[in-house]
Amino acid sequence: MNQRIEKISAILDQNKAEAIEVFDLQGSDYFADYVILASSLGERHTIALLDHLKKGLKPEEQFLYVDESGDWVAIDLGDILIHILTSQYRVKYDLESFLNEITARKNKQQ
Repeated sequence: MNQRIEKISAILDQNKAEAIEVFDLQGSDYFADYVILASSLGERHTIALLDHLKKGLKPEEQFLYVDESGDWVAIDLGDILIHILTSQYRVKYDLESFLNEITARKNKQQ
């Protein structure tokens, strides 16, 4: 795993994000190379995790786009997407199934 992914995961872990998962989608038809999913403890925690990432990753990382609500924050770093969701939203939208499907297709093609 590359250092950028490790740094992002470490910042999330140090600030009490839960169930952090990294999906390596390099070589697939998905538009990002990596997707990181993490669960927050609630709406305020979701926004706090975004702030921790901004402080911990700038100036090295360029935040191309941030879509922010209390339940779900999506951060686009170009080749890396980060999704921080409350546990209710994580269950409701089940991004893991979608990303696991892409990973399985990628592995089948290799």
